[in-house]
Amino acid sequence: MNKTTVIWDFGGVITSSPFDAFNRMEEARGMPVDSVRRINATNPDSNAWALFERAEIDAAEFDRRFAEEARAVGVELRGRDVLACLSGDIRPRMVAALDVLKSKGHKLGCITNNVPAGKGAGMAGSDEKAMAIADIMTRFDHVIESSKAGVRKPDPRIYLMMCETLAVEPAECIYLDDLGINCKPAAALGMAAIKVTGEAQALEALGAALDLERGWL
Repeated sequence: MNKTTVIWDFGGVITSSPFDAFNRMEEARGMPVDSVRRINATNPDSNAWALFERAEIDAAEFDRRFAEEARAVGVELRGRDVLACLSGDIRPRMVAALDVLKSKGHKLGCITNNVPAGKGAGMAGSDEKAMAIADIMTRFDHVIESSKAGVRKPDPRIYLMMCETLAVEPAECIYLDDLGINCKPAAALGMAAIKVTGEAQALEALGAALDLERGWL
């Protein structure tokens, strides 16, 4: 089926990955690498992170629960310190790709797992950054934020919500995410899923999936 629609994750795709920032924090504090990833992989649908991304707890409760979960794996880390790492750097070529695809008539969606912290959908730490992210968000035909929808990836419902709003079938869609666990349900629904490992890799794979000329961006 012809691919009419491109659905994007935000953090780790349009912006640099928060996992890079987590690793820098872990190194600076002398923690084992990927401590945050390990904590978040434990009870992934009911841990502090999952509850906060669905806005089922507030920032104070997240801070407390995350600290408890960290201690359970031998790490001393507050949730508030993790939140400070969430907002990545904007990738200009990804933003340019949105404009090119829009000009070619593609529908664009964004599904982001975020938390009710920071400023705006991208959880920015400054007004300037929040304004820049808000400008990017205007390029999408529809945005679903987990903290507002009450459902988060990898729950298949969130992908179907996007398809319903955009009036497209999953088979018409390409989905980009930096986490394989979030790509799997998209692929199972019939989307062409691209696991993003870097900016250049993602754009090359996207161009190939849309049969665009080499060096399209």
